[in-house]
Amino acid sequence: MFEALQEKGFQVEFHSHARAILAADFPGAAEELESALLAATIPIEEIIAGGGGEAKGTQRLRNALNDLKWPKTEFVVERIVNGVRRESQSHIVDHVRQLESGERIALEIEWNNKDPFFDRDLENFKRLHADGAISVGVVVTRGRSLQEGMRGMVRRFLDERQIQSFADMARWGYEPTSRQRRSVMEKVERVSNPLTFKDSFTNQFVSDKFGEATTHWRKLEDRIRRGVGNPCPMILIGLPDSIVTFHEGEAALQEVEAAEEAAEVQA
Repeated sequence: MFEALQEKGFQVEFHSHARAILAADFPGAAEELESALLAATIPIEEIIAGGGGEAKGTQRLRNALNDLKWPKTEFVVERIVNGVRRESQSHIVDHVRQLESGERIALEIEWNNKDPFFDRDLENFKRLHADGAISVGVVVTRGRSLQEGMRGMVRRFLDERQIQSFADMARWGYEPTSRQRRSVMEKVERVSNPLTFKDSFTNQFVSDKFGEATTHWRKLEDRIRRGVGNPCPMILIGLPDSIVTFHEGEAALQEVEAAEEAAEVQA
C-alpha cells in the first residue's frame, strides 16, 4: 500500500492497525489519496515568495482532495442527559472522506505551522475515534528529506537566480521585515568572519520559516512515540524534497501574485 509514494521518496508509517483498516474498508480512498499526493509539486518560487507560509502547491493539494470528495468537515459531539444538552464540542478537520457506509477517514495537512498543532490534530483524532466518528486519522507534513534539504534548496535558488542582494530578492516576491534585513546584513557586514549575502540570507530564511519548532516529520514522530493520539489508527505521510521543483520560474511567481491579488479583492 502506497508503494508508489514510497518509491518517490514519501515517508509512510502506519500505526494501530491503520494499514489493515485502510486495505479492508477504504481501498478506493487510499488510491485517491495516493494519486493526489503523487501529483503534488511545490515550485521553489512559491516557497520563497510565500515567506515560508503555506505554499500554493499545498493549496493545490487541498483543492485536489476537495475535488475527490475529501472536504473540510466540522464534527459536533454533544452530551445529552434526559433530552437536555449538557455539553457540546466541535472539531474542524481539513479533509474528511466519507463512504456510503458512514465510515470516515480524517486528514490534516500541516505544511508549516507551529509544532503544537500536531498535539491538537492527534488529540482531535483520538476523541473523534473514541466517539465513533472516524476510523483512521491521517497527518501529512514535511518529511525528513524536505526538512533537512530546505537549506540546500534555498541556496540553490539563490545560486541559479544569481541573487546577491535584497533588491534581487524583491524581483521574486520576497519582502523581508526590518528585523530580517538587519539580521542578514549584520552577518554580511561584520568585521570578523563575515558571511556572503547568500549564506546569511539562507541561514536566516530557513531558521525563521522552517525551524525546529515548526511542523515537520521529527516533531510528529516524537508525539507518536509519546502516545499522543493513541489508540486512534494513524497514517503518517512525509512530503519529500522531490516535490520541490526549480523549472517554473516566472510562471510560478505570477501564480503567487495572482492569488494574492484575488485575496485582496475578496477582502
